[in-house]
Amino acid sequence: MRLRRNLHRSDLSASITVFLIAVPLSLGIALATGAPLQSGLVAAAVGGIVAGLLGGAPLQVSGAATSLVVITADLVQRYGWRATCAVTVLAGLVQLLLGGLRVARAALAVSPAIVHGMLAGIGTVIAVGQLHVVLGGSPQNSTLDNIAALPDQLIHSHPATPFIGAITVVVLLGWPRLRGRVGEALRKIPAPLAAVALATLVAASLSVPRVELPAWQTPALPVLPEGPVLGVVTVVLTVTLVASMESLLSAVAVDALQSGRQAGAQVAPAKLDRELLGQGASNMLSGLLGGLPIAGGAMRGSANVEAGARTRRATVLHGVWVLLCAGVAGRVLEAIPLAALAALVMLVGVRMVSFAHIRHVQRHREFPVYAATLGTVVVFGVLQGVVAGGAVAVFLALRSLTRTRVTVTEEAHCHRVRVTGQLTFLAVPRLTRAFAQVPDGANAVVELDGSFMDHAAYEALRGWCARHRSRGGRAVFGDGAGRAVSAPAGAHACRPWTSWRNHHCTRSEVMPATSGGQLLGGVSAFQRNTAPLVREELARLAREGQRPGQLFLTCADSRLVTSMITSSGPGDLFTVRNVGNLMPPPGSDASCDSVAAAVEYAVEVLEVSSITVCGHSGCGAMQALLGSGHEPGAQTPLARWLRHGRPSLARMSRIGRLGRGEVALADRPVADDQERLSLVNVMQQLDHLMAHPCVARRVSEGALQLHGMYFHVGEAQAYILDRSTSVFAAVRPEAGQQAVPAADGGPEPEAYGLTAKV
Repeated sequence: MRLRRNLHRSDLSASITVFLIAVPLSLGIALATGAPLQSGLVAAAVGGIVAGLLGGAPLQVSGAATSLVVITADLVQRYGWRATCAVTVLAGLVQLLLGGLRVARAALAVSPAIVHGMLAGIGTVIAVGQLHVVLGGSPQNSTLDNIAALPDQLIHSHPATPFIGAITVVVLLGWPRLRGRVGEALRKIPAPLAAVALATLVAASLSVPRVELPAWQTPALPVLPEGPVLGVVTVVLTVTLVASMESLLSAVAVDALQSGRQAGAQVAPAKLDRELLGQGASNMLSGLLGGLPIAGGAMRGSANVEAGARTRRATVLHGVWVLLCAGVAGRVLEAIPLAALAALVMLVGVRMVSFAHIRHVQRHREFPVYAATLGTVVVFGVLQGVVAGGAVAVFLALRSLTRTRVTVTEEAHCHRVRVTGQLTFLAVPRLTRAFAQVPDGANAVVELDGSFMDHAAYEALRGWCARHRSRGGRAVFGDGAGRAVSAPAGAHACRPWTSWRNHHCTRSEVMPATSGGQLLGGVSAFQRNTAPLVREELARLAREGQRPGQLFLTCADSRLVTSMITSSGPGDLFTVRNVGNLMPPPGSDASCDSVAAAVEYAVEVLEVSSITVCGHSGCGAMQALLGSGHEPGAQTPLARWLRHGRPSLARMSRIGRLGRGEVALADRPVADDQERLSLVNVMQQLDHLMAHPCVARRVSEGALQLHGMYFHVGEAQAYILDRSTSVFAAVRPEAGQQAVPAADGGPEPEAYGLTAKV
């Protein structure tokens, strides 16, 4: 009963937060499209209630779509408002059809560079157009016209509206940065609401254009657009494509955020086909009621999750509040200056141009696709931009298939044939000419540095190999890193790593095993196998410096391999290791400065967003604390260090030997006192972290989160602490299936030698 009451309270609070964000945003989007302002409120109410009830992503919040601003504005200007509503209804019908055909997953196959380029182009168009409104004018028909008209608009700008717009932007940017107790209290008010409210107060005595909401009337039925059928079909499919893509991508992003916020909980993944059906029903109803086209929004959905929403009840309630607001708060809304709404939407457009996305596509060599999509969207339109980006992506893919380089070098004991690029039938003539340069009876090493080989190339390789061996020659095939394809099965073949113990790959001829030969052999294996894979990424990190997002405080135990259990690589984790994963509180002796300095550097300089304290099973430090090796009089370095673990021991003693009500594992009993102490120790070190001023300040600002983790070595199982219940819940494999790639991109974990690549 208490859990249900807490869920209701969390959903109610989150619904109010999202409602306060949605109202000004919906009005601003309606203003930007040239549609009746109440159409934005209709879209927010219908999106919240209908999509919230029927959709497959419970915490996604749908409403007037930011990505459709440009398209909707063009529709309103070209066909009129009633015809635009008809297009919205038809787009909803198509979405229902696509959802029934279960093709939602296929929509996610579009290149991320095209999606990011499309959003950046739309954001550019929105920002440039709304800048004219902020200056007291009206946007032109195209982005190029808007840019050309800016100098004249600046000269003849309205005297008060730029001031109102500037206030709105300053509050939007500065609100999350408020400090202190007062700032913490004020930050509970959503920044868009605070910005629009302050701008409205300032504009109360000024003569500026304001919101005008017409009296509610029964909406006129939509009418089909007049014009060529092909043109109508094109605009319907454009609205369908953009709205569906934004909704599905936002659903995946919100789903990943929800999984991260509720780590360890059984969070059901988003049902994308059902989400598409819910979006289709919402668009049909919104069009019939005179509302804007609807799509799910990552900004509103993430705000919903951040505000503590747990079920779809929060999404539906947000729509109910919008509906009530439209009915009873019309006078209040009409006091809002248009410049404030335009500035709000303009800043949303600017933020759609993400430099993190640009770095991501550049790292994956897809910047031409991104640039082509962005530029074409700005100049010609959204559909043309998507087509242009797709054409460039196809061209680059075909180009990569045709660009194959084949070289032959004669070395001391062999001829080396190096093939760089994809092996297709187009490369067979060059391959044949290269093989002709290898003498009969010679030793040959063929290195294949590519990821694709068609049947024609395979037959050419197999045929030459058979002929060469029949003439007394020897042929060995390897990959681009110099590893032989015919390597023994135990050589990095099927395991996530290779143990040093009695393994040939770490035997060093320079140093015997008794004097560090295993270590040198392991380094040699890294240089041979892994270094070629990570060299480009490490070179980037060397140029740009480290920007890890996580501080990982764990034990020095050799069985705890942080990069393996977190699937991380260079630049991901700032790791601090010591005996017992201890975090001495402030005021400890100077010997603890090393740990405190690392935490201070990570929090203040690197500005990490989270700190994780990770304990583990079979910890020798916990065993020593439970045993007799921690007497107060002991003066060895280890004994002095273990004194910082006594608060954990005292905490466990206070709760009794059973530890009821204090710490537990979700799916099994705690094995023994040593495991119980390891779990309690994680919680105690989190408390010690909060005692450090820099950590406490960043946590209070909402910029830093603390997490507890426990790793059972024998089970290879990680557990995440729910601090509200003191329960460690097991992390399941399915928890990350819906996760989206990190914004900064980079090689996959396999590239760091954690997974075999032979």
